[in-house]
Amino acid sequence: MTQTEHLNKLQVTKNSFECSVTTDIAVFGYLDGELKIMLCKRQVGTSRKNWLLPGGALKKDETLEGSAIKVLNILTGIKDVYFEQVKVYSKLDRHPIKRVLTVCFYALVNPEKHPLVLGETVEGIKWFAIDQLPSSIGFDHRELIMDSILYLRNNIKTQLMAEELLPSKFTLQELQIVYENILGSKLDRRNFRKRMLQLDIFENTGQKKLGIKGGPYFYSLK
Repeated sequence: MTQTEHLNKLQVTKNSFECSVTTDIAVFGYLDGELKIMLCKRQVGTSRKNWLLPGGALKKDETLEGSAIKVLNILTGIKDVYFEQVKVYSKLDRHPIKRVLTVCFYALVNPEKHPLVLGETVEGIKWFAIDQLPSSIGFDHRELIMDSILYLRNNIKTQLMAEELLPSKFTLQELQIVYENILGSKLDRRNFRKRMLQLDIFENTGQKKLGIKGGPYFYSLK
């Protein structure tokens, strides 16, 4: 076979291999002083007895991002949240029915601003602490969860995202606690405060948190 013939076989044709594509979303929220992830149980499907990330099949007239937004809203009621793509998964045996590729996203939400609404095919939704995940997680979603946590931790070192998890007003100490919870390590208070204020994206509300000696000020995004 000539080099040209080899190259021609690499081109997309009507007979090229096709498979299904899904989008799955790792939704992180900050509850009870710790980072948690939201998992669903479905009433239908091959893995309905297990906990899963909210996800669904890509339709022919959808983008990946559009599919992720739609799936998350239909299954949980959540919409208008910050999310990013994590990774594509393509193992041959990911799904028991057929070949399925999935594109994983992660989203950050404030649970107080996004009350959960069970979709028609959703049996239950629950927030799990990262170090207390259930044993019954379907498909390869445990791998997706772990990769999403790592991706979030790497991103938060260079991007300001933790405010997505906080109320509209927060103290710098509360912001630091969220960062420490995500990163899994303690941060120097003075250096963290200096770094956050240098970003020049927060403003002091002039209001102090009551019940704490010294009354730390509440901040909000400009």
